[in-house]
Amino acid sequence: MDHTQIEALLREVQAGSSSVADALDRLRGLPFEEMGFAKVDHHRALRTGVPEAIFAAGKTPDQVAAIFARMARAGGNVLATRATREMFAMVRASEAPDQGPRAEFHERARAITLHQSEAPAGHGTVVVVCAGTSDLPVAEEAAITARLMGNRVELVADVGVAGIHRLLAQQQALRSARVLIVCAGMEGALPTVVGGLVNAPVIAVPTSVGYGASFGGVAALLGMLNTCAPNVSVVNIDNGFGAACIASLINHL
Repeated sequence: MDHTQIEALLREVQAGSSSVADALDRLRGLPFEEMGFAKVDHHRALRTGVPEAIFAAGKTPDQVAAIFARMARAGGNVLATRATREMFAMVRASEAPDQGPRAEFHERARAITLHQSEAPAGHGTVVVVCAGTSDLPVAEEAAITARLMGNRVELVADVGVAGIHRLLAQQQALRSARVLIVCAGMEGALPTVVGGLVNAPVIAVPTSVGYGASFGGVAALLGMLNTCAPNVSVVNIDNGFGAACIASLINHL
């Protein structure tokens, strides 16, 4: 539950439309719910401004579906990253039959989402930029995460520095952003170029795209860490989710 949901619940109690006993029952899962193999942190959005998400990699489909169902029951939006179609099938199978299918699978981003509440709206636009089409899985993970957290998002794809005229043609979109997420592999030059064009924070995401000497994204990571643009910060390789969380916090300030 986030602060908006808790405020709504307290107003229901104040107005008499919800009993104290019902409110206590709905709050009983805070700050976390014990599942044996997982402790679901329902309190995280209230505490940090960023809701709990499921990192599906390394979990079984049954575990992902069970955690997803518990989080859905709490009433907020749910996100599972690095998920497979098999995991999505288990999530769908665990949904209440009377409500029909609600969860969605985003294959390229490898994400499962459930949108069932309106997150507090961000103040501006988060623009997600990627250097090449091969970087889209990471860029789309970032875009999906940011949207689920209540942000207006624009995705600008395939504007890498090898054809810099493509990027320069998008300057209006870039300058309209309150915060930008820039995903690039290979040598990782794009965030520095974008940083030199805008007066907003740029969150750089190195991707594991490239030939052998890219070392699975390490070359892009080091290039971004050595940026000469002072408005660029860097997250881990392929971490579109983490970049979106930071962007959302900035956009909600």
